[in-house]
Amino acid sequence: MSLPKRVSTALINALAAGVVPRMGLESIAVGRERELTAMTQDLETIADGGAAFRFVVGRYGAGKSFLLQLLRNRAMEQGFVVADADLSPQLRLAGSKNQALATYRELMKNLATRTHANGGASALILEKWISSILNQVARETGKQPGEPEFDSKVESKIREVVEDLEGLVHGFDFANIIVAYWRGYREDNAALKDAALRWLRGEYSSKAEAKAALGTRVIIDDDTWYDYIKLFAKFSADLGYKGLIIFLDEAVHLYKVSNAKSRQANYDKLLAMFNDSMQGKAEYLGIVVGGTPEFIEDKRRGLQSDEAWKTRLVPSRFLKSGLRDFSMPAVRLEPLTAAEVTQLLQRLNQVRVESDRSIPLLSAAQIEQFQQAVMNRLGADKLITPREIVRDFITILNLLQQNPEVRLEQLLSSSDFQVLGTDAEEDDYTLSL
Repeated sequence: MSLPKRVSTALINALAAGVVPRMGLESIAVGRERELTAMTQDLETIADGGAAFRFVVGRYGAGKSFLLQLLRNRAMEQGFVVADADLSPQLRLAGSKNQALATYRELMKNLATRTHANGGASALILEKWISSILNQVARETGKQPGEPEFDSKVESKIREVVEDLEGLVHGFDFANIIVAYWRGYREDNAALKDAALRWLRGEYSSKAEAKAALGTRVIIDDDTWYDYIKLFAKFSADLGYKGLIIFLDEAVHLYKVSNAKSRQANYDKLLAMFNDSMQGKAEYLGIVVGGTPEFIEDKRRGLQSDEAWKTRLVPSRFLKSGLRDFSMPAVRLEPLTAAEVTQLLQRLNQVRVESDRSIPLLSAAQIEQFQQAVMNRLGADKLITPREIVRDFITILNLLQQNPEVRLEQLLSSSDFQVLGTDAEEDDYTLSL
């Protein structure tokens, strides 16, 4: 797959920096076809009005963030609205100091569609929707904006959509804000439109502030944020999108919460989200959570320390070694095979050349030489991950480019050549391929 120079350069730069790229991932994706196929099938369920919940489980650098980003891009291409957030000590699912609200705000900030892939799409979504309604009313009535009864017809159409939401929890308040945005649009009132968007993004910190701007005493907070995610999912489908997919990475930070009561509150919120998806209480909503094995399996602090979670996540007794059931809620990432690592390095080699045509391709023999040098390190068969391999490989390519007098054999035989470590605390900049 040939990539434009701007995409190949951005891809290589991101990989070299140890972060998951937003663009060009498909060109280097290897070894996750079965996982991706199973999770893509979830998209069909969501588009039909259902809901889905998945954990993507793997140790640091094993491929969680990469797979989440790959699925995010695929969902956008298929017509979904997507949003992602990395959980942290400041971003949780439950809290009393706006930590959960902070997660909601991050998701809304990163709201994206196929035509607005880099986030910040909330205003675009509403503008596109209103524009489509204006065109629809014009076709049906033969009238144009500004003519008698045109605005009332448009508001009636808008009410048809928002009335579909009013039966849901907090749906009436959500619907009123959508109507407020329309009125701001109709009256060319930028302040009212901005106030409605701020409310939808959870940016009001007090009810008095919301009352002054929009006439409502309701605001989104730590207790209600997930209800509004469900509302936005249904609303997205009503606007013509296939639904909403949210991606919550670095869930290990919930496992790291030191206060047992706070940690349990977060696990309970996650359980409520899981149950809603499994029991049909959410519509047009997908939730994908990335976490480490400890987050899932630790019986003292992980999800399996909670009996309700344990019964939902325990593998079937019929799952023998070598067998995998992709209908389970937790998708566990297996190490890449040697052949898959070779394929990954070959693709990286090609992308690196596409980013700079002056760089010669490494031969298949040289790639094999690098791979053997990496895998021969002590413990590499158990500890090495795609992140370490990729960063070392790109470093080698950069060194060969910048130092033409140096040969690959010299770099690989040097005692200074070390495979990057697998420090579990490096999760803030983990490259997950």
